[in-house]
Formats: sequence, structure tokens, C-alpha cells
Amino acid sequence: MTQSLTEITGAVAAVIYRNEDNGYAVLRLTQTDGGETVVVGTMPSVLPGEQLTLRGVWTTHPTHGSQFKAEHIESRLPQTQGEIYNFLASGAVKGLGPALAKSIVEQFGEDTLRVMEDEPFRLSEIKGITEEKAKLVGEAFKKQSAFRRLAEFFDESELDLRYALKVYNTYGENSVSALRGNPYLLTDEYYGAEFDECDKLAQKLGFAPDSLERVQAAAIFVLRHNSENGHVFVPLRKLVPATRNLIGVPLDIIEDAIECLADSGELIADDAGGERVIYLRGLHEAEVYIAKRLRKMSAYEKQASYNPDNIWKELNMAIEPAEGQRTAVIQAATKSVLILTGGPGTGKTTTVRAIITLFERMGLKTSLAAPTGRAAKRISELCDREAQTIHRLLEVKFDDHGGGMYFARDEQTPLAADAVILDETSMIDVELMQALLRALKPNCRLIMVGDADQLPSVGPGNVFRDILNSGVVPTVRLTEVFRQAAESLIIRNAHRINNGDAPEQGKKTDDFFVLTCPNAEAAAVLIEELCVNRLPKNMGVPAEQIQVLTPTRINATGTHELNRRLQNALNPPGEGKAERQFGNVIFRVGDRVMQTRNNYELQWTRQNGEIGEGVFNGDIGRVIGVSAKEQSLTAEFDDRAVVYAFDQLTELEPAFAMTVHKAQGSEYRAVILALMNVPKTLLARSVLYTAVTRARELLIIVGDGNLIHQMTANDRPNKRYSALCARMTDDDDTD
Repeated sequence: MTQSLTEITGAVAAVIYRNEDNGYAVLRLTQTDGGETVVVGTMPSVLPGEQLTLRGVWTTHPTHGSQFKAEHIESRLPQTQGEIYNFLASGAVKGLGPALAKSIVEQFGEDTLRVMEDEPFRLSEIKGITEEKAKLVGEAFKKQSAFRRLAEFFDESELDLRYALKVYNTYGENSVSALRGNPYLLTDEYYGAEFDECDKLAQKLGFAPDSLERVQAAAIFVLRHNSENGHVFVPLRKLVPATRNLIGVPLDIIEDAIECLADSGELIADDAGGERVIYLRGLHEAEVYIAKRLRKMSAYEKQASYNPDNIWKELNMAIEPAEGQRTAVIQAATKSVLILTGGPGTGKTTTVRAIITLFERMGLKTSLAAPTGRAAKRISELCDREAQTIHRLLEVKFDDHGGGMYFARDEQTPLAADAVILDETSMIDVELMQALLRALKPNCRLIMVGDADQLPSVGPGNVFRDILNSGVVPTVRLTEVFRQAAESLIIRNAHRINNGDAPEQGKKTDDFFVLTCPNAEAAAVLIEELCVNRLPKNMGVPAEQIQVLTPTRINATGTHELNRRLQNALNPPGEGKAERQFGNVIFRVGDRVMQTRNNYELQWTRQNGEIGEGVFNGDIGRVIGVSAKEQSLTAEFDDRAVVYAFDQLTELEPAFAMTVHKAQGSEYRAVILALMNVPKTLLARSVLYTAVTRARELLIIVGDGNLIHQMTANDRPNKRYSALCARMTDDDDTD
């Protein structure tokens, strides 16, 4: 049942807190009928002295008591001389303080604000205000007025005010007219509005159901939605009916609108597999660039300035290297680009260490990178060398004016590295691979390391597998499992699963176990018991070193329910333990949490005082503080502390349990895999294989044993539309 909204009115006495990035604010309101009220909500343009009419709901904060959560805001500028003075004296307009505010109001009275907006030059009539200062004050007030009108438009249109700041950054004083001209501009990924939100506004503004703006926006929205599911393009024969399903417009109108977008260059039409396909412009550019650059690098041989055979002697290995490992080091000495692939236990890490040593002996400056912070930390520890995330290596920046993210390193400012070794390459999507290749100087070497049998990237494309399948890039496959590794049933079963064979059942001394359960509830209870008691007490594995994985988010053994259960068991509420409820989730100090989207604006700090920006999808941290006063939560990701305003908690989720997809690139001492009521689309060999290979010392599968056999037998990967493999082998496409 929807809660009815209450209306209150009053004047803003003070703004207690404001997040300048998203407009969330906490203010003190002097109500018209007396008394003061704390108001919270997205209020980017509200200033002291403004008269507000607010509609929202009363809430009770555990520390601060009664608060009014505003959902709709109508503002009115001060009217009387006293109100206008208080407004200007508060510093609401840049360049004015109490003294000048008094002089201005005495001069212009109740006409002050009109003069400031329409005739700012008249401010120079007042002693202490030059013509230049009058102009600057007028510009500041005009900008403020334009933003206020935009906020009013958003409120009237029932649009989320979080989009308003970004719209104003783009269109300035013309924001309202731009939105009236095309409300669908908000569906651009920079603003992030849903198509339905913009569609409702368009209907109010009188846009026809088959208007060009609506049809084009719908087609682009469908393409973006498909890119989030891993597709680089969509065939025209599928894009047109999918768009019709969204907006119910005849097919010929949709096809004409798509062709119009292709003619203008906003979308790219191409041929793939003998049919016409449609790309978002950026994804097409990325795919073409990757193919061209890798073909060029693959054709270029280098001189070896050091005998690679000597590397193994220097490493003083107790085990003789396999033939594949020797081949990889020899190839690394002379190739500009090389792929090193293989399953667990085949010696990829040892080979990478050998290649690093080789490059050092050759005098090459080498950078080690991985897609995620967890993967970078892992390869850094294994190789005893500093490793960075790709984003950090490329020096990710946020564009305050144009919005969005960019990398400081590119063709104009390339990396200083002579060689880059890239781990967990299967996790990299087309856009990130393009960015990395663009940042390599012409003579830089690239070693791509990964396991193509794991799940593909979360983002669009199947980059690593496509490059491998093309056969263009020199490749070394490590297939020999070392004896020490083969003693692990985890590794033996990983290879069995990958070959389509059912895994062996573990004995008491093994590290791989299957515990069957009659139903999902029983499985959830057993998982909790394993995390809280059995593994910590009987096997000496602390709860913080156990990661619960599951293919799905739903059901009793999905992430939602398992996280709720495990939080209550492992980090229950306690006296002095601060927490914050956000939707159906409670965030509590001590919780394990995960960032769920790339946010290039979030600022982090280290204990040594270093400050940087950027927290990325899949980063795992722990809640270390919740401040009711500051309306914020602080999470620590390794050694980086990040502060989230409460309304930014949509970007965090509990991580006591996580999906297998989110665990890519990580390794945990112990993994508990929940397999019960798994959707058909996730009953795939790659899902099971990826989950099993996340465990270092112990793997326990809890649930329905039959699902293990179904997943092992199903080697049909989900289809992803990509033409990278074809472009790699197409001479005409990569000249």
C-alpha cells in the first residue's frame, strides 16, 4: 500500500549538509505554523531564506528523531524586504555578504531580486559594487534562477532530481527548453534515466507515440540494454521487433528511424555473419580498434636481448618447468603480443614470474595489471611485484564538465611501460580492452594471461575467447597439471568439469565435498552452520576467509536471502554498532559489502593521506562507520576508505554471499557453493567451473547433487553477439 504524502510549508533556516555531486541535502526548516523541522531529500537548488512547499512523509531517525523526507519540492523566492535580506546575507549568491545585502535591499526594496536577474548593471549604483562585480553577481544569480526553474520542471514532471545537476552541467540555462524539445535525452547513459520515465514526460508534453524522437530513443535503449547483457551489437532483424515490443510502433517506422540514426552516425550499421547488424557507436569503434591493433602487433617480431633459457636457472625452481612454460618464455622474448592460457594447476603464475624476470633482464619497464582490485592484489602477492587495476594503470579521471569517465593515458599520453602483463583477461570487455591498447606506446609488448573456460566479462563482448579463437595472436596453452597441484581434488575436479566429466566425491582428507540437501531451506540452514560453526571450529577456517557463492540472486539459496541470514548470524546488531536501513537492506558496521557499479567520482583516502577517485563494480570492502549526523556510511576497500551519502547506498550490496559472476578474478581460502533451484540459463559448465576455481584450500557444494551433473554436461555458452573474431581474420577490415 502506497503511503499518502503530507504537505508542509516554511522557510529554509539553514542547510546542514549537501552532497554537491547528487544534490542530497539535510536542512532546517522554520515551518509556517511554527517550530523547526529537519528535512532530508534530493534538493540541489534549495538555499537559506527560500520559502518551500514540501510533500513527503514523516520518518523517525534512530538518533535524530522525527524528520521529514521530502519527495516533491516547490520553492518560492523571498518576497518581503526582510526575507530578501536574510536570503542574500546567508551567502546564497556568490559575491554578496551581509553588508552589501543590506545596501542592496535598502536601495531596491522588494524589487531587489528582479533587478539582480534582469538589470544587474544597476547594482553598480551601490557604493562598493563595481560594474564588473555587478556583472558577476548578476551572472551568479541568473545561473541560480535557471537551475531553480529546472528543478521546478523536474518536480512538476515527477522526474528524479538527481538527474537535474547533470542536465544543467550539459545545457546550462537552456536545460528546460532542451528537455521540452526532447525529453528522451535523459535516457543517455550519462544521465541514467529509464526509458519509461522519459516516455511519461514525453506523453505529458504531447509527443506522438510514433514520433521520431521516441522511436530512436527506444531503439538506442534496447541496444544499451543488450550491451549490459554482453552483446556488442544486435542484428537488425532482432532489434526492430524488440523495439516494437517496447513501444508498440509499426516495424517499418522503427526500421526507418534506425536507418536515420545510422545515416547520422549516431549508430553504426555493419555486416556480420552475412546479415545487417546495428552497433552503438562506441562499441563498434572499440571492436574495430582491437582487431586492427592486435593484428598489427601480432605481425611484428622483436629481437631477444637475453637468452630466455637462463631464466629457469635464475628462478632456481624445485620442479622442472613443463615444455609449455619454456615455450611461453621463449615466445615472450621475441613477440610483441602473446596469449598465455591454461586451467588451474598448469603453472600460469610461475610462467608469469619467469616472463617478468626475463623482461627485467632485458631492461624492459614492465607493468602488471588486472581488471579488478581483488585480481590485482592476488597476482601482486603471487608474483611479488606491484600490480594495479587497469583503471588505475590508465589513470582514470572524471570529467566534471562533460560528465562521464576518461583515461589520462591514451595515444597522446601513452604509458611509459615497455611491456604490460595482463592477468584475468577473460574479465575484460571490449571498451576496456580498447582503452588499454590505445595507451600502449607503439613498441610496447603485451602478455595476455587468462582462462578462456571461465565466464566471460560482465561488460559487452567475449574478448579473450574471440582473440583466442581467431588464431591470429601467438598463443601458448599450458595443459600439464603439476603433480603437487594434482594432489588437490579441487584442481582435479576443475579439469574433470572442464572436460565434461562428473567431479569425484571427496574423502575426509580431501578439499572438495558435496553435501546434498532435500530443499532450499535446509541448504540455507546448512550453509549458515558451516560458516558460523563447522568450518571455523572444526577446520580452523575463520568466517572472514569463507566466501559463499551462488549462481542466482533469488530463492532461499540466492544472494538476497543468504546475505540476510549470514548477516544475522555473523554480524548481528549490538549495542554501539551503528547501522542504516536502506530499502530492504540493513547496512551495519562490520558488514562485508560489494560495490555494484563503476563510480569514477567516488573519492577514497588512504591512511598515508593519499587521495584518489574511483570505486569499481565488484570491489569488496567492509563497513567501518555509519554517521547519522553526516548522513553517510564509510566502507573500506583494502586500504581505501570511501564515504557514501545515504542515498548512494544503491551502489552497495551485502557480500557475505555473492553470485559466481561477481567472484571472477578472486580466490578465497574456502568457498561454499549453493546449488539449489538454479534457473536454467545458469545451469552451465562455465558457471560451475568458475565457482570451483575460486577455492584455494576448500570447496563445499551444498544443495542438489543432480545440478552438478546437469551443469557439467551443458557446455553451450550463452550466445553473445560479437564480430571481434571475424574482424581479427578479415584483412579488409583491419588495414
